Amino acid sequence: MTRATHPDSPDKLAFTLPSGRRRVTPARFGRESRRDRLLPQLIRNCLLDDDAEQCVQVRLTAADAANPAARALLDAEAGTALHLHRVLDDTEYAALFPRIIGYEPDAAEPFLLYAAPRGAPAARTHVMAATDQQRLTRDLMLALCLLDGQGLVPRGVSPATVLWDGARLQLWGLEAVTRTGLRRGPWGRPPFCSPEQRQGEGLTDSRDAVWSAAQVLYRLVTGRPGPADRAPADLGEHRVLDRTLRQAFAPRAADRPTPDQVLDLVAPGAARRARLTLPADETRPHREAFEEALRLKRQAPVTVSEDAAGATTAGRGTGEVLCPYCLETIQLDLAKLFVTDSRMQYQPLDLAGINNPVRRHDIMRGAVQKCTADPEFPEHFIPVPYLTYGRPLTVAMVGQSSTGKSHLLTQMIAAVTDGGLEPFGLKWQSVNPEQHARFVRERVQPLRGGQVLDHTAALGLDDFARFVESLLITDARGQVRPVAFFDLGGEDLVRTDAALRFLLGVDAMIFVVDPALALPLPQLDHVRERWGVEVNRDGDLAFGTVLDRLRKNGPYLDVPAAMVLGKADLLRFRPPVDRWLSRPPATSLDPALMHEESRDVYGLLRRHAGQAWLRPFDAIRRCTLHIASATGGQEDHGRYPAGAGPRRVLEPLLALLAMHGLIDVPGGAEALAVGEAPVLEAVPWEDAEETAGSGGSGGEVLQ
Repeated sequence: MTRATHPDSPDKLAFTLPSGRRRVTPARFGRESRRDRLLPQLIRNCLLDDDAEQCVQVRLTAADAANPAARALLDAEAGTALHLHRVLDDTEYAALFPRIIGYEPDAAEPFLLYAAPRGAPAARTHVMAATDQQRLTRDLMLALCLLDGQGLVPRGVSPATVLWDGARLQLWGLEAVTRTGLRRGPWGRPPFCSPEQRQGEGLTDSRDAVWSAAQVLYRLVTGRPGPADRAPADLGEHRVLDRTLRQAFAPRAADRPTPDQVLDLVAPGAARRARLTLPADETRPHREAFEEALRLKRQAPVTVSEDAAGATTAGRGTGEVLCPYCLETIQLDLAKLFVTDSRMQYQPLDLAGINNPVRRHDIMRGAVQKCTADPEFPEHFIPVPYLTYGRPLTVAMVGQSSTGKSHLLTQMIAAVTDGGLEPFGLKWQSVNPEQHARFVRERVQPLRGGQVLDHTAALGLDDFARFVESLLITDARGQVRPVAFFDLGGEDLVRTDAALRFLLGVDAMIFVVDPALALPLPQLDHVRERWGVEVNRDGDLAFGTVLDRLRKNGPYLDVPAAMVLGKADLLRFRPPVDRWLSRPPATSLDPALMHEESRDVYGLLRRHAGQAWLRPFDAIRRCTLHIASATGGQEDHGRYPAGAGPRRVLEPLLALLAMHGLIDVPGGAEALAVGEAPVLEAVPWEDAEETAGSGGSGGEVLQ
């Protein structure tokens, strides 16, 4: 946005409409103020000159926008406002909340535009008339019911965010809305925040907002705030308030009524009418298709082809592994070891005179072996630990160029080295300290500093499989295994024996879906235009190329895989992406949650992208689906304004490690990917009939 230098010269304002379309219009602004002295957002009146539309702008300065926490607040507000617009637009309930006009979240000074507020804050009213109290109570509880129905909890209900125009309420404070069931964080001011919310204890609950609403109503009835941790002593003197809200002042959320229960006291039947007015769930057919696909996978015989079995066992007992550069098999050869000198030049290593086992192990960890398996390949060296811990677990990133694989893989490895695996009982070491330091210096640090990485191979090798990095992972049982990461440019694969041999030896795959290429959603049109790409209804060419190279003996491929909807920040305000991208990083693997996320991603792709984009899931028996963003936002002039803030980048790797047995999960690694069979599926119909006929009831068969 450009700044006006004269009140008569309007700024040009570009933003995204709730429909996803872009709008550019001249705009004039009024005086700016801080909406809340404890929050970074600024607010000012705005006039959109192309149609003389009056609105308000909520924005962050460039300095505040550089703070990820401030951006997260604005994102939370935008996400809530857009969610309510989608659900309530064209209903009578839309007026209960601010109406969003547009948003621009990734600019250096991000902002939201709202229609002008309706009414005045309740904080300006000393004591409210009894008739107004009844209508305001009904509207406030109705607003809480609608939010609760969407799994949302407004933590910021206070006299400053409750607006009243004499007829209807309008609830602001959307930056404080969070999802039900997340860990509470301290928010708000007493007495309007509940005791648990003030202390940041337990999980968020819709009854947190019931406490806040009761305190607002007490303030409007009496003209003074109530106690911060209990019911007001004089509550019995206010008959209506006492009858409807006495339990709302309970110190514990579990002892308070829900918004629906309070609303039914104030306006019987209103909660049910509101639920019936909301739009029907359009995702059900896609959820059912997902469950049917998993059912077929569970019932399919588990087979492994001879070629795949040979590749799986290659290197165990023989000491042979695939060289990550030339992709030929090699094994440890003490006559070909080198170390670097002070000038970073390779010098031969002679171990003959090193008898101290501690010193010998330390020197070997920093040593490399020259690989001569392919004389035609340029000179290259392999870290010794890569050759001494058995067959490495190879993880291949698959996707055509510009899908964000490099950024995702960089942040994934950075999350591991930051200790992201520790909650799961895993530890890590670099395979080679020197190479790892170079990776951090050349990839991790620039990206975290806000620099956009180029799309070339990390080590400068121009081949179908580019080796990126390797780590030593120690599981909870103390077993160590190298994990090597490759970047597969599937569209560049040629049908050669070397390519086929490498793919047969891959242990796990991560297929990265670019939403700009897959999803024909209007909010991505601006991105496609900027990047010069178009929607591809035929799926990612790299997916098909790689899948076609893998041989299968049965209905499914059995290499564990994860599909990732990358660059998910582009859709962070759209369901189901908003639900998952806002979740904190996982500290335990919950198969039920992973099942839900896979089902949601499957439904999004099936509904909007088509079955071609789901080919990896359809072809591979054990395949989970994930939502992730390597950067948290889009670049602006070659940089990420607030730095690159990764979200949920480790979850795909965690799923793959669990499927390979490095992480123990409830129900086992198999159930993590294909789910557990429900009772009706697990009991054959003939057996069920026999059991029922032997004296048991049909209900007993299902127990």
